[in-house]
Amino acid sequence: MALQRPACALEFKYIQQLVCSSQEAKKFAYCPYSHFPVGAALLTRSGKIFSGCNIENACYPLGICAERTAIQKAVSEGYKDFRAIAVASDLQDDFISPCGACRQVMREFGTDWDVYLTKADGTYIVRTVQELLPASFGPADLQKVQ
Repeated sequence: MALQRPACALEFKYIQQLVCSSQEAKKFAYCPYSHFPVGAALLTRSGKIFSGCNIENACYPLGICAERTAIQKAVSEGYKDFRAIAVASDLQDDFISPCGACRQVMREFGTDWDVYLTKADGTYIVRTVQELLPASFGPADLQKVQ
């Protein structure tokens, strides 16, 4: 089902599982303001999957995206080494793409892991965190200050 750049790092069964898990997580989205449900599924290096959905708030800045929900769930349970994340929405004609804040949070945990951007029908393209956030700022940059 990949439309561009085949995933080299993940077996197809993991990709399918991630895409399906992200679509399932989307069903739990709380989005009464945007009416734009998003789901995410995050695969750790050890093979565990954490899912997340977007959760909006009447005080708009306090909402959280699906990708950050999944990452925060994983980190809160001791996982910080990730292989891939899949993101799902109801977009029919375009691949869903993480917002800038989510890209920066992903970057916190490395640049060499995959992000599966999907359409509602389950088709996807894959990019690395590095491709989505080139010339990024990360933890090592804090060490450069003398």
